[in-house]
Amino acid sequence: MLGVVKLFVLPYNGYVNVETKVIRQLKLSQKTVSVAESCSGGLIAHRLTNVPGCSNVFVGAIIAYSNSVKQKNLQIPPQLIVEHGTVSKEVAQGMAKGIRKKLGSDYGIGVTGIAGPSGGTKAKPVGLVFISVASRNAVRCVKCQFHGERSAIKKKTATQALRIISEMIS
Repeated sequence: MLGVVKLFVLPYNGYVNVETKVIRQLKLSQKTVSVAESCSGGLIAHRLTNVPGCSNVFVGAIIAYSNSVKQKNLQIPPQLIVEHGTVSKEVAQGMAKGIRKKLGSDYGIGVTGIAGPSGGTKAKPVGLVFISVASRNAVRCVKCQFHGERSAIKKKTATQALRIISEMIS
């Protein structure tokens, strides 16, 4: 004799993580996104692709860790890097615009920064991150100073990038 299986349905508490919110917003607006990541190492793309149904709105990503990848794949002019440095508003904006153009998405996210534990200077300390989101009509860039170990800085960067695009979509 088979036993009776009881199903327990947990009540919906209204919480939706930011990546799920972004995917839902993109679906509702019928828009797409692509990501160019440096210091976050693919974590933004990872979080977006954890959401079921993301394939309808997530186009792809490039982990542009080296300057040569930024230049060759995202069309960041070498002179821009020389003048402003890899970790700069200008490079983050170029990454967001470059990935959007290369992959043909409606939105592009570009992230560059110093996750540590080394690589920081007095002018550009560990935890300095520039996050940019580009659409056809606008580019937004936010300068962040995160604290903590490398993994914490990467997590904070990914969360903040997702928050920024969520604000731009709504």
